[in-house]
Amino acid sequence: MKRIGKLQNGLTICLLILLSGCTQEEPVQKVDLTKREEVRIKEEKNVITYAYLPQYSHRLAYQRHFMLLDFLRKETGLNIKQIFPDTFDEHMKMVGQGKIDISYTNPFNYTKIARRHGAKAFARTIEIYGREKFRGQIICRADNRAIQSIEDCRGKRWIAVDSTSAGGYLYCLGLFMSHGIRKEDFSEVAFAPGPGGKQEKVVLAVYTGKYDVGSIREGTLSVVSDKIDVTKIKILTHTPWYPGWLFAARANLDDDIVESIRRAFIKLDDTRPEHHRILKQAGFTGIISSTDRDYDPVRTLVLQLGIDRD
Repeated sequence: MKRIGKLQNGLTICLLILLSGCTQEEPVQKVDLTKREEVRIKEEKNVITYAYLPQYSHRLAYQRHFMLLDFLRKETGLNIKQIFPDTFDEHMKMVGQGKIDISYTNPFNYTKIARRHGAKAFARTIEIYGREKFRGQIICRADNRAIQSIEDCRGKRWIAVDSTSAGGYLYCLGLFMSHGIRKEDFSEVAFAPGPGGKQEKVVLAVYTGKYDVGSIREGTLSVVSDKIDVTKIKILTHTPWYPGWLFAARANLDDDIVESIRRAFIKLDDTRPEHHRILKQAGFTGIISSTDRDYDPVRTLVLQLGIDRD
């Protein structure tokens, strides 16, 4: 019994000590759960970044080229990953910053990244209609009786894709000017808003009647045929043909890497079923070699129009 009593006394003393410790005022450590420290994942090494100039939505850009990139990875052994700039300007800046290794871009944008950042063309596409060139289209609503010819566009509201879009702006501007119609002759000239999907936005803006005329690259109407009744859209006219879309490497990208990708591209054969699926998904029928001088006609047009002198 004495042993039990001593044990009880000992437990009582310990309990009193613990209770006295709890009564002391100690600073309370508050945790603000609204503040989070970003955990930086270590960047992958040996990644080759690939970006599609955002003329269409990111979803469509991915859908069109994921099979192509999978083919490239298997053929070259390179760790190629697609990234998604939101705008034409962002794409261009990322090339200059070395964040985009391979660009799939339009001819006008290429001449700018070549001059400003030293990008080099090494391959270009053969369009779905079998040409190595492409063109722009000027569209309006089919039921717009006030617009029957290109001359009728004077004084109307024009929406274009982007100020650096080739088929969606530059080529059409050149066509308008060849008919004596200047930018100042339109009641409004606007560019499609927001990131990505700009070609589709131009068609939709004309379809809804927000703008009278629009300028797009040929082939865009088939892209939006699941969204609108394209018979409500009339192709008013086409621009002349110009060199097609291309693949360009950023300055200082290893020549062996570029050559490996070029060889893989030109290996694609539309007569082979497995290659046909890849090319059809991407929206062209083949890829051929290309050089910087192939785009001199675009540079000539830019000089004639007096734009992009910086």
